[in-house]
Amino acid sequence: MSDPDAAASPRAEPNRTGTDRDLPTGAVGGTYTLLVDLPSSATVSVGALGDQGFSAGAYAYTGSALGSGGFSRVRRHRRTARGDHDVRHWHVDYLLGETDARIDRVVHAPGVDAECAVAARLPSGPVDGFGASDCGCSSHLSAAASLEDLIDRVARAYDAEGATVRTDAPGSTG
Repeated sequence: MSDPDAAASPRAEPNRTGTDRDLPTGAVGGTYTLLVDLPSSATVSVGALGDQGFSAGAYAYTGSALGSGGFSRVRRHRRTARGDHDVRHWHVDYLLGETDARIDRVVHAPGVDAECAVAARLPSGPVDGFGASDCGCSSHLSAAASLEDLIDRVARAYDAEGATVRTDAPGSTG
């Protein structure tokens, strides 16, 4: 049986972006971290940050979804990673638009405003200013050799902020 998303997008593949079923709907927002797998190195033009080199590996991007749309921003990031949304608005859109980038899972804390605090607790990112154009942080993107390394660090960062998190299942489809 063929995958209906595969016909809609040449980059679509099973387990590419995770599922939205665990995300709150409506105006409920909070803080989220996208755990992204990039299996091969890439040079990506990241808007005003210019061309940036990304090594193969795992990345954690921490953002907030505190506006009226709540976690719909995460749904949009997933559409970008699938190739179903081509508009590049946030820095992470450029990374997710790279053909090999895959969202492995999303960690989210509904009702919590801890974007900068969580990002600050993660290792310094490979691109200064990434995701941090509206705050004083050095970066909201962190990198590691493997997803397992980042998963543990992200969990500890949220724990340190006293945030109760939810995580979609790794490799889930949706």
